Amino acid sequence: MEQIIKRGGALGLEEIVIGMPHRGRLSVLANVMAKPYRAIFNEFQGGSFKPEDVDGSGDVKYHLGASSDREFGGNSVHLSLTANPSHLEAVNPVIIGKVRAKQDQLQDAKRTKVMPILLHGDAAFAGQGVVAECFALSGLRGHKTGGTMHIVVNNQIGFTTAPHFSRSSPYPTDNALVVEAPIFHVNGDDPEAVVHAAKVATEFRQMFHKDVVIDIICYRRFGHNEGDEPMFTNPIMYKKIKKQKTTLTLYTDTLVKDGLIPEGEIEDMKAAFQARMNEEFEAGKLYKPNKADWLDGKWSHLDKNKNDYQRGKTAISSKTFFDIGKALSTVPSGFPLHKTVSRLLETKKTMFSNGVGFDWATGEALAFGSLLTEGYPVRLSGQDSTRGTFSQRHSGLVNQETEERYHPLNNVRAGQANYESIDSMLSEYAVLGFEYGYSLAEPNALTLWEAQFGDFANGAQIMFDQFISSGESKWLRMSGLVVLLPHGFEGQGPEHSSARLERFLQMCGQDNWIVANCTTPANYFHILRRQIHRDFRKPLILMTPKSLLRHKLAVSKAEEFTTGSSFHRVLWDDAQLGSSKTKLVADKNIKRVVMCSGKVYYDLLEERDKRGLRDIYLLRFEQFYPFPAQSAVKELGRFKGAEMIWCQEEPKNQGGWTFIEPNIEWVLERVKADNNRPRYVGRATSASPATGLASIHKAQQTALVDEALTIKG
Repeated sequence: MEQIIKRGGALGLEEIVIGMPHRGRLSVLANVMAKPYRAIFNEFQGGSFKPEDVDGSGDVKYHLGASSDREFGGNSVHLSLTANPSHLEAVNPVIIGKVRAKQDQLQDAKRTKVMPILLHGDAAFAGQGVVAECFALSGLRGHKTGGTMHIVVNNQIGFTTAPHFSRSSPYPTDNALVVEAPIFHVNGDDPEAVVHAAKVATEFRQMFHKDVVIDIICYRRFGHNEGDEPMFTNPIMYKKIKKQKTTLTLYTDTLVKDGLIPEGEIEDMKAAFQARMNEEFEAGKLYKPNKADWLDGKWSHLDKNKNDYQRGKTAISSKTFFDIGKALSTVPSGFPLHKTVSRLLETKKTMFSNGVGFDWATGEALAFGSLLTEGYPVRLSGQDSTRGTFSQRHSGLVNQETEERYHPLNNVRAGQANYESIDSMLSEYAVLGFEYGYSLAEPNALTLWEAQFGDFANGAQIMFDQFISSGESKWLRMSGLVVLLPHGFEGQGPEHSSARLERFLQMCGQDNWIVANCTTPANYFHILRRQIHRDFRKPLILMTPKSLLRHKLAVSKAEEFTTGSSFHRVLWDDAQLGSSKTKLVADKNIKRVVMCSGKVYYDLLEERDKRGLRDIYLLRFEQFYPFPAQSAVKELGRFKGAEMIWCQEEPKNQGGWTFIEPNIEWVLERVKADNNRPRYVGRATSASPATGLASIHKAQQTALVDEALTIKG
């Protein structure tokens, strides 16, 4: 590791970002990252890595990160070791995403100033699919980092599993051959050979900007952990290991034989080191960290989340509004567009001329464009994200003769920040991990990952569970990542209907992230801008629409984007403020309040208005979490005598019901409503998210809307 730092520094490296598993981490923390031994001993004695006044669950000591500066030959290199969960190799895409962000910050086009180093075990390197996904990312325009240095600690065993059970290839590193990465196989008992391999590998990476692998062939002297007995499962191997001299003994013998050190000096050095360890152990008993390792550098202008709600200043000026409108509806002279795209641009021009009818994609473009004019870059990554899964976005206009792309959002104003849209490879796990890593290193950009359909997020579940939902609590690392998950029941079958809203709601706690399901382009615009215009960062999980992208009622007006407007966590009935012509009765005479979220609102609205019902109020929850208690109290307090309904498209065991029910019950008790519990209306409990038959879907949808709007007796 030190040879890589030393040679890399001489070849222009300024920073190295390290990712590794828990095995060997304490050694790296102490010997490479220069973490004080007393701090490590204190953690073994039950101490915390953070001051007592800093909230968070913390994590076990061999998952924690660190940072330091090391200097060799007059070259200082900043090192950062990223915290990680126990899931092997899961941190890999996070590391390369962080590196890409740091390279962008340094305008490091050659990608020689920041390098990722990943340490692996042999079984995990061969077995975990995310390793192959990261190799697949390594040469792609939107994700390349100029090569990752892979160091495989090849112990020739995985827990108890021998190589012939754990891989089909001769070497655990053979999956690196897919990108023609050079692989250095080196004897771990020969330290000088390992150092030489590291030197050559570093030079290769800096010159050719490709991944490189060092396969250190060694062994694990003891069991998988302190209490493990390897002789149970691998007796032949461990009989040989017991007879094998340690690497220290072998290298000492060589140095003594070559006359480079006198015999016995090593024993003196070992005794001195042991004495130092005893001193550090005693010092560890009284050690207290005096500063939390967070909100430094790029994050120094931010603060931890306060209890008070921050709406954020998200409205934009009329000038900015129209500047973006002009850019969105203009292409270079003579640029041959597809005729359908030409019509879309004309439609946008009409929106800005008339000030009404702004659709979802235009609301999103206004959010992106306005942030760009304020100096905040926007990075959108996902499968087919430039055009959009549903052909709604078209943020990169394609020349029909050359396939050259023109990005209107990069042509709003001189001096603006950069918009980058990336059509990612067909992966969720690694790509989402990469974008999360990018957001960890760059708080001053809007970083978004979009699933092609919401249920595709299943393939990245480890990232949600171990990093995005809990990273701040465990490791004091904020992220402002936005996750866009198309969601809505429209008869497309079990796989393309649900983004599994219930899973994200189940993981909510301690204000760890935001979960929302917006129904208007303007509200979507404001929640995106709110991500940047607060003095803290939280991940945003957004259920996004499909049919609403072109729904005649899911539109906004110009004034909903400009001065005085903001994001609303709870939205009123359109009959009160919006497009509905229904004249509702006075609040005290409302017989039923139907609460809902997402697309089903418009199904309810159209049917309610069609029936001419004036005593049913439709209330939308645009943000599920953090639950908007104050807004809910204010709105539901208007209807103390009404029956309360929660209506959803999802089956009863899915969607928002199990999360929202106790929260609404709390609100109704608080306002002293006559009916203090909401009643569920929606699909019955189901193993599958949705039916695959269009006729059944239509019948179910009609039934739930009818039940929500029919007052019996």
